[in-house]
Amino acid sequence: MAAVKSSSSSVSNPVSDQCSDQESSNKSEPLIPGLPDEIAELCLLYLPYPYQALVRSVSASWNRAITDSSFVRFKKSVSLPLPYLFVFAFNKLTSRIQWQALDPRSGRWFVLPPMPCPKAACPPGFACTSLPRQGKLVVLGGVRSDSECSTRTTIVYRTSTNQWSIAAPMRTPRSFFDAGNINGKILAVGGGVARNGDLIRAVDCYDPENDTWAASAALPTNQAKYDSNVVGNKMYVTEGWVWPFMHSPRGAVYDPDEDTWQEMRRGMRDGWTGVSVVVGERLLVISEYGDCPMKVYDPDEDTWRYVSGDKFPCEALRRPFAASGVEGNIYVVACGLNVGIGRLSECGGGKGELKVEWQVVPAPTAFRGFSPSSCQVLYA
Repeated sequence: MAAVKSSSSSVSNPVSDQCSDQESSNKSEPLIPGLPDEIAELCLLYLPYPYQALVRSVSASWNRAITDSSFVRFKKSVSLPLPYLFVFAFNKLTSRIQWQALDPRSGRWFVLPPMPCPKAACPPGFACTSLPRQGKLVVLGGVRSDSECSTRTTIVYRTSTNQWSIAAPMRTPRSFFDAGNINGKILAVGGGVARNGDLIRAVDCYDPENDTWAASAALPTNQAKYDSNVVGNKMYVTEGWVWPFMHSPRGAVYDPDEDTWQEMRRGMRDGWTGVSVVVGERLLVISEYGDCPMKVYDPDEDTWRYVSGDKFPCEALRRPFAASGVEGNIYVVACGLNVGIGRLSECGGGKGELKVEWQVVPAPTAFRGFSPSSCQVLYA
């Protein structure tokens, strides 16, 4: 009779063996029965957003393939991601907040998973920006309506996983402030501390690659939040006109290469009279007065010129507005989440004058009562 070995390493563990066999079976399981894995991966690669993230639950092999870093890199390398419009909205009557995405090609909406934030959060207190080509939303700060305390929260959404995650907190608690993406770095500018109402001059800069925050040059003066945008590699921040319009609005321009702020040019700040949107290197404004005329800024003359073409569809699109631009189009989200798509083109004549054609995409009735707080374009 053979001697029985006393070493514990030779003792068979039925539970461990079963898990090992299952894991081995999962790894050898074909992605799509009857197809080589290389072909099956191409099929998964061409699934549009948000279905790639949703099909992770189909099988372990699909989940493993879609979440592999090489899968995401290859999708970007073959330029498969398409632009989607992501809208942060809230309902004043129910205090409900939610993110949803619009596929502008099909007109279909997709509701995102709930954002991990306190139920008592005040939606306008957040600042939202994005890393479009990385497929990431970044939501910063905010204020709790129950305690009136500003927060340092950083929340990130990834289209590749259709999930939210908590990132490193900001250096400064703040709410009702501006944020922008400059060369892949996120800038948090101004705002206030909700409880005492003090305005903040401090500016924080977020590095998404390293998940770290650092201080940037402070604002030269305290500014109330109105609007901001990034053109080229500079961020423009304005406090807008305030009733009774006795004083010209203040504005500042941030240069990341020099880490300095400069005063905004007079023509730019005086004519910045509404929600801004950047298309290419052009800054446009949808005015808050009258029939919401659209203007484009001329940096050579430091003046604003009206955009010709269709009138803004005021009857279908009612304030408040949130706007974003990509690939020659302007997307304006209005009350009830109806969306106006403005297609820009040059009039000719060599003066760079623009004209616009508007198309309205009605929102589902389920979005009635929602107002937009922010909209961002992401490639997914």
